[in-house]
Amino acid sequence: MTDPVEPVRIVRLAAGGDGVGHLPDGRAVFVPRSAPGELVELRQLRVHRRFARARLGALVEPSASRVVPPCPHYTVDDCGGCQLQHLNDAAQRAARAMFVGDALRRIARLDAPDPELVPADRVFGYRTKLTLHVAAGGRRIGLHPVDRPDQVFELDWCHITDDALNRLWQAVRRERTRLPPALVQVVLRLDRRGGRHLLLAGGGAEAWTGGPALGAALARRGADAIVWWEPEGGAPRVVAGGDEVYPATIFEQVHPAMGDLVRAHALAQAGAVAGRLVWDLYAGLGETTELLLALGADVDSVEVDRRAVNEAVRCGAALGPTRVRRLAGRVEDRLSELRAPAVVVTNPPRTGMDERVTAALAAGGAARIVYISCDPATLARDLTRLAPVYRVAGVRSFDLFPQTAHVETVAVLERA
Repeated sequence: MTDPVEPVRIVRLAAGGDGVGHLPDGRAVFVPRSAPGELVELRQLRVHRRFARARLGALVEPSASRVVPPCPHYTVDDCGGCQLQHLNDAAQRAARAMFVGDALRRIARLDAPDPELVPADRVFGYRTKLTLHVAAGGRRIGLHPVDRPDQVFELDWCHITDDALNRLWQAVRRERTRLPPALVQVVLRLDRRGGRHLLLAGGGAEAWTGGPALGAALARRGADAIVWWEPEGGAPRVVAGGDEVYPATIFEQVHPAMGDLVRAHALAQAGAVAGRLVWDLYAGLGETTELLLALGADVDSVEVDRRAVNEAVRCGAALGPTRVRRLAGRVEDRLSELRAPAVVVTNPPRTGMDERVTAALAAGGAARIVYISCDPATLARDLTRLAPVYRVAGVRSFDLFPQTAHVETVAVLERA
């Protein structure tokens, strides 16, 4: 910590949502919960060699975009789950579009404006997955405060999460003594059919037999759920609530309605695919593959999670290996097994595509690549790797994560 400095003017937002100002020596200072244009006092200033971090003190001149956050945890507990709840909806949307545009200009060196941002259908109560951390031997279960991943505050109600999961969480809290010992994580998830899932991870080496009793207790509280237990070093298994085979531990969009809009836009940008071979990379549960098949495409898909591939096979169209080939494994490890594509649809995780994947795409013959990204910086990096073989023909962003600094983007690349 250093001595106090004069109030600082916030000039912009950084990609993670922090406001950025400058100290008297010119060093950038990052201030969570601040807004562009504000004049703010700093507290807890931590100066590093090239930058500084601080917490928001008094607001000398507040922004007209500032609002009172609806969620008490945002201010009382300094919850790190949201980053922009102190801004109105219009300012949030402009910020998320700017994060994408800035990455395209700064990292990819493109002369690009901030993209169009398709607004969310709901700005609160939209998340269908809530991941909670466990501390103090289970006496606190909740989320991390900003910049303090070693601490956990007790969650009451998450305002960006679907009410059905919040009601399940209320019941779980009241049955806390029935949870496994040595628990490390609690995940609540809502599936596409409205079914609730409770995933309990950890529990040490001892077998946990309390699943049926916990499931019955939740049902008595009107919070029926399929209870999963994932022992340390083991695979998740259903321990109460039925014989559900839905793989609730597999990745799926936490804002399904907006995720469907993203997928529909991506497929529209793929162009005419009937009779053509399309790669579906990082395919997840196979929804994009199924839609491509319905459009008449042949598909080679790759997904690292074998459970997701098995579920895709179980639920997917019963077609021969010429129409669809579903491969399990890392994309970079299965590239040599894929047939030459006419079009590629890729939806990598936040880390983006491995350099071997972008090299293979640049060396391949696909006329078009449709890139679905959840991180502007890795998207921009990958676009740089694919240039000059591919040029960016269009970019559109989607507001999948209101109240946060995260944004989903679809970039269309055409062979130059």
